[in-house]
Amino acid sequence: MKVKLYNQKGEESGEVNLPKEIFEKEINLDLLHQVVLMQASNRRQGTAKTKDRGEVSGGGKKPWRQKGTGRARHGSIRSPLWVGGGVTFGPTNLKNYKRIVPKKMRRAAILMALSSKAKEDKVIVLDKIELKKPQTKEIATGFKKLFLGKGTGMVILPDMDKNAILSVRNIKNTGVMQAKDLNALDLLNYKYVIMPKDSIKAIKETFAK
Repeated sequence: MKVKLYNQKGEESGEVNLPKEIFEKEINLDLLHQVVLMQASNRRQGTAKTKDRGEVSGGGKKPWRQKGTGRARHGSIRSPLWVGGGVTFGPTNLKNYKRIVPKKMRRAAILMALSSKAKEDKVIVLDKIELKKPQTKEIATGFKKLFLGKGTGMVILPDMDKNAILSVRNIKNTGVMQAKDLNALDLLNYKYVIMPKDSIKAIKETFAK
């Protein structure tokens, strides 16, 4: 599959072949959905917590006597019926949302996500991203010509590039990560995928061996 090649200024500079073992995979929606669901679940912190009637303060004494007052009987102000009482069936921080995702499934889902982007013509390849210092304005100018205003974009770097990361992360609706850290959830959360040519090689070596 051939796509246009751009420089970091957003100008067309040629064509590049996308390897079929990465960008032409058959898409299994059930597998992709399962992996994305698992990855989203693994990101849950599970910190939501309410107090039940055994944890709220107060109580220890019957509010009023059982009979003769004309009011409904109550045994404790900790009851869920009372304002300030415990919560019935509320969330606790005891639940573990972690799920195991087999490596083969994760890798397959990444390649399927990239293939779906390629089929939708949402893969943008740059000859390189080269910055001598963090410079958001320069990189944003090129991105504006390529995709900004049309949707969100995930920039995939071949390796650790501090200048590129610091420049890209300040651009609205744009994410950035290294090729080795790719995952299906983040790929599908963004409309466009932007990568230098070297990132394709890094993805192939990591996920398509």
